Amino acid sequence: MAVPKVLLFYVFAPLPDPEAIRLWQRDLCERLNLRGRILISPHGINGTLGGELDALKRYLRVTKEYGAFRALDAKWSEGSGLNADNASLDFPRLSVKVRDEIVSFGAPDELQVGPDGVVGGGARLDPEGLHALAAEKDDLVFFDGRNRFEASIGRFRDAVVPDVANTREFVEALDSGAYDHLKDRPVVTYCTGGIRCEVLSSLMRSRGFQEVYQLDGGIVRYGEAFGDDGLWEGSLYVFDDRGSMTFSDHAAVLGHCSICGVATSRMRNCVDPACREQLVVCEECDVAACEAHAA
Repeated sequence: MAVPKVLLFYVFAPLPDPEAIRLWQRDLCERLNLRGRILISPHGINGTLGGELDALKRYLRVTKEYGAFRALDAKWSEGSGLNADNASLDFPRLSVKVRDEIVSFGAPDELQVGPDGVVGGGARLDPEGLHALAAEKDDLVFFDGRNRFEASIGRFRDAVVPDVANTREFVEALDSGAYDHLKDRPVVTYCTGGIRCEVLSSLMRSRGFQEVYQLDGGIVRYGEAFGDDGLWEGSLYVFDDRGSMTFSDHAAVLGHCSICGVATSRMRNCVDPACREQLVVCEECDVAACEAHAA
């Protein structure tokens, strides 16, 4: 029986010919009937793919045979299903593109990448190491490295959530001085799968934050280890048609419908072309929410 899965992956590594990588990756995904999004830059590769489990395993095996991708960080989650052609229901199509950055902070010239990954990033913490650090340092700060709408349905307990609508706004937020009071405190950056914090932690360190950590593998790996029985609360926003996911049957519901206020973790893209918002909205208010935000 075909098993639907979603594969989240990235690696920072110098790539001399991103366009050649793009052509190879697109051909590989098409042959394996995989859908999703892959970004490639001179700094590495970042992607999310959905499809049948055996096809994704083959994709991962072949991709990691390329020297620069041997250390590729891969995480798995359950897919919603497959269509009659065994293609993922979570992604409408396949997109493989070359960009200046594999995660768009708008600061490609600040990022330094060597054979071992990002240069100057925060110290890595696995989930167990994060708990040990939290027990040791009562002034530890969790710093959300995602967009504010993602944090509206789930976040680490008492986390600082910057008021940013997209990743490019982080540089301006850091340079504004709004978080200078955290520069002498231990700060753990976290994000969905770990990639944004690779860059964010390096940007923070270069701006004078003294003790910066990054949650290795992000919320996904933390959820695999501790589910909803640790420091994480709520649902995890994901960038595919699932909208969000939980790690257990007792996940807290932190979000509230933007129209009626009822508790919900349901995230949807606004269906109105005039509205480009990501919305927390219950099923009953879906259409009304889009009309309100487009007005």
